Amino acid sequence: MKVKQLSLFLENKPGALSRPALLLAKAKLNILTLSIADTQRFGIMRFIVSEWEKAKALLEREGFVVNVTDMVAIEVADEPGGLAHVLSALEKTPVNVEYMYGFTLRGEGKGLLAFRFNDPDAAIEALRTKGINPVRSVELFQGAGE
Repeated sequence: MKVKQLSLFLENKPGALSRPALLLAKAKLNILTLSIADTQRFGIMRFIVSEWEKAKALLEREGFVVNVTDMVAIEVADEPGGLAHVLSALEKTPVNVEYMYGFTLRGEGKGLLAFRFNDPDAAIEALRTKGINPVRSVELFQGAGE
């Protein structure tokens, strides 16, 4: 029920994001979703691809330091309260949301949220007790046309 995310540290300068994007494109590795955060000197590119092992090996061969993180992807209703419903399932638990980002794949009035929890397994258990089931990797990538 967990999805692998790759993270790269990049210099915060023009063109730094282009290099990994071009490498992945040339290898025909599609970025399903990504998030970019920055500071004055560097940025962090976080992204999900279906063949994460292949992407990791490619980027490491090209000199990037790649970190792999477990994410939990959850399908939510694309309506007011969709996110609140998911978060309410975690209210009385010690689970903390470290960061998250959203994306859409389906045209069925639903979106997807990718969460980084401090304890992914405890988060999955708490969500399931409220009838919220994380999306499996295979379902996630099928929705992306892969």
